[in-house]
Amino acid sequence: MVIATLLAIAGAALVINYVRGADARAIADQQPAKVYVAAQVIPAGTTLKDAQRTELIAETRVATDALPQGALQDITPENNSLLALSDIQPGEFVMAARFGTRPVGEKAIEVPAGMLAMSVELSDPARIGKFVTPGSDIAIYATHGMKLIGEDDATKAFNELSLKGTTVLLDDVQVIAMGNTPLAAPKKVEGEEAAQQAPSFLVTVAVTPEQSLRLAHGISEYTLYAGLRGPDVKVEPDGHTDDLQIFDYDMSALLRQVRQ
Repeated sequence: MVIATLLAIAGAALVINYVRGADARAIADQQPAKVYVAAQVIPAGTTLKDAQRTELIAETRVATDALPQGALQDITPENNSLLALSDIQPGEFVMAARFGTRPVGEKAIEVPAGMLAMSVELSDPARIGKFVTPGSDIAIYATHGMKLIGEDDATKAFNELSLKGTTVLLDDVQVIAMGNTPLAAPKKVEGEEAAQQAPSFLVTVAVTPEQSLRLAHGISEYTLYAGLRGPDVKVEPDGHTDDLQIFDYDMSALLRQVRQ
């Protein structure tokens, strides 16, 4: 009887504690939590600070249990300079993950501080089609002729080979705008001439003042090609290859053939 009485008392205490905890949880779930919603369209590239200042977002409150996971609840000096990664439509809850250090997609973004914007004209294959968008990081390669300076017979023989080389012009630059309208429509021709007349597009990148000199020279003198950088990829800034390396030419044998 004593044991049964003790068990009954313990069970009643557990039930009371559970009920009290459930009541506390229910009350907490109904307490309003701060959250932000888009009052107007928030364009990609808009900072949180500007969105708040121009009243593109509005503060509201919802019950805690109705709060979307990941919703933005505070705008602070630590996050107010983050940019909208894409357009946010009116009525949407503003999610913290929708803001970051650089927007992506088809919209252009501002030129980063201390950098220059330069446009490169590339064919569709050379710009990797539609895979490159504003916010992408690319490497730019330059294909060029290989010439030696000199008047001796060996130098002249080498230059007569018209060998080509490809060098990393810029190993990592940020795309800030893409031109989607072809600059020239291809004519109905076939073969190599058709490839040469393929439509080209403008790709605008942000470069440092030092990089701008290399890029300006490359645009004027070389054939350029872009490579879309993936996560953790390593592109050697001084990377180079040429006809001799690719085809494993014997330079001495080549010169003998030219002399003959």
